[in-house]
Amino acid sequence: VQLQASGGGLVQAGGSLRLSCTASGSFGRINTIGWYRQGPGKQRALVAVIRSDRSVNYADSVKGRFTISEDNAKNTVYLQMNSLKPEDTAVYYCNANTRMGFSPSQNYWGQGTLVTVSS
Repeated sequence: VQLQASGGGLVQAGGSLRLSCTASGSFGRINTIGWYRQGPGKQRALVAVIRSDRSVNYADSVKGRFTISEDNAKNTVYLQMNSLKPEDTAVYYCNANTRMGFSPSQNYWGQGTLVTVSS
């Protein structure tokens, strides 16, 4: 399984960006797919995730500003980020947890895309 993320960049506070992550390969059932981020000097943390039952979870810090969505036909998940703040500056990673048949679940990470929000 490969996850290809794109869409990061430099934006002013209050601006918007949309991240994309496309999955390729044989991945069976997707248990969860979503986005994490790692800011300077911080640990990697959940931003938003879609579960197999289509429920969605967001970090409290992004609720009301970020929206996660998916296009199953394109095996792509998006993160629309609005009203960006300097504290949103981080490397954003796409993540997928998948299961093939009765094998144990596998966790996959994309290469990360840098989002920089200037004040």
